[in-house]
Amino acid sequence: MSEFRSGFVSFVGRPNVGKSTLTNALVGEKVAITSAKPQTTRRAIRGIANRDSGQLILVDTPGLHRPRTLLGERLNDLVENTLGDVDVIGFCVPANEKIGPGDTFINEQLSKYRKAKLVAIVTKSETVSRDRLAEQLVAVSNLRDWAAVIPVSAVSGEQVGELAELLIGMLPISNALYPTDVVTDESLEQRICELIREAALEGVHDELPHSIAVTIDEMGDRETGEVFDIHANVWVERDSQKGIIIGKGGSRLKVVGSQSRKEIEQLVGKKVFLSLRVKVSADWQRDPKALGRLGF
Repeated sequence: MSEFRSGFVSFVGRPNVGKSTLTNALVGEKVAITSAKPQTTRRAIRGIANRDSGQLILVDTPGLHRPRTLLGERLNDLVENTLGDVDVIGFCVPANEKIGPGDTFINEQLSKYRKAKLVAIVTKSETVSRDRLAEQLVAVSNLRDWAAVIPVSAVSGEQVGELAELLIGMLPISNALYPTDVVTDESLEQRICELIREAALEGVHDELPHSIAVTIDEMGDRETGEVFDIHANVWVERDSQKGIIIGKGGSRLKVVGSQSRKEIEQLVGKKVFLSLRVKVSADWQRDPKALGRLGF
C-alpha cells in the first residue's frame, strides 16, 4: 500500500474557466461560489478533498489580474502569498476556448513559483468533440514542460477521480492536515455571506459585481430550534447601485433572498428566515478602513 500524502493545491486561470466548480467537484460539496462574473472569488477558500490515498487541500484563490483598486491590489497580494506556499499549481484552461493573451500572461507568472509542481488542466471537456479536445491538449502542452496534462469535466464528473489521484501523488508524504470529516476551513458565517453574494451577483451588469460585499449582523437558532435566523447586509458603493440590487418595488432583492435562502437551508439543514438590507459604503474598494470593516 502506498504511503498517505497530504498537501496544498491551487487552481489558477482566467475568470470563468471553472476553477471554483472544479474545487466543488473534488470536495463533493459546494465550498466555493461560482459565477460567470470576473473576480467572483475573494478569499483563499480551502476546500478539503479526502481520499483513501491522501488529503487534498484546495486553495481557491481570486484570479490573477491587473488591479485597478486597493481591493484588487489586496486580492493580487493574496494570490501571490498563496501560490508561493502551495505544493501543486493547476493551470486551468477551458477546452472550448482557444488559448489567448490572458492564458499566456498567467502561464508567464507561473515561472515565479519554483516550489510548486505545475499541472495543466483542460476544463469543460464535455463541451467539445474528441478531436477538438486533443487539439487543446496539444496547444496547452506546448506552453511549457508540465508535470502532467489532464482533461476533466467538473460537470459530468469525468476524470475528476483521476485528477484527485494525480494531484495526491504529487504531494509530500504526510498525515492528514485537517480532520477527515471537514470539507472547508471557512466559518459558517463566511459561507452564508458568500452564498448571499453569489445570488446578488446573478443578472447584474459588469461593473457592479466588484462593488458587492456581504456582512452579517446576527444569526442563530430560534428558541424552538426549528428555524435559523439571519440578519445580513448587502453593501454597495453608490446609491444607484443600491437601486439595482433592490429592484423595482423590491423585486430583485426578493429573488436574491429566495435564491440564497434555498442554498443556506441546504447548508444548515433547517428552515431559514433571512432578512436582507442593502447599504451604501462610498467607494469601499478604495478605502482601507472600509475594506477592514468588510473583512478584507
